[in-house]
Amino acid sequence: MPRKKKSGAAAWVDPDDAPALTEKFFDRAEIRKGAKLVRRGRPPLDNPKQAVKLRLDADVLAAYRKTGEGWQTRINADLRKARKLKAG
Repeated sequence: MPRKKKSGAAAWVDPDDAPALTEKFFDRAEIRKGAKLVRRGRPPLDNPKQAVKLRLDADVLAAYRKTGEGWQTRINADLRKARKLKAG
């Protein structure tokens, strides 16, 4: 009785039939140091921003949104100025 192939797995008879190791193969690989998975991408921040729910007057919110992308960052900067806080 023939064995069933596992879905998505290719059956190799000869190790020389292995697929080529391409850039795409390595881009998708997991990087490990011992048993620990090394995360890729931007490293975590020491002091990350926190999401909050803030109730603002409609006209204030509309004015900031009208300034385009980055309006939340501008609100943060204006609050820093108002409280005389150093840039984070």
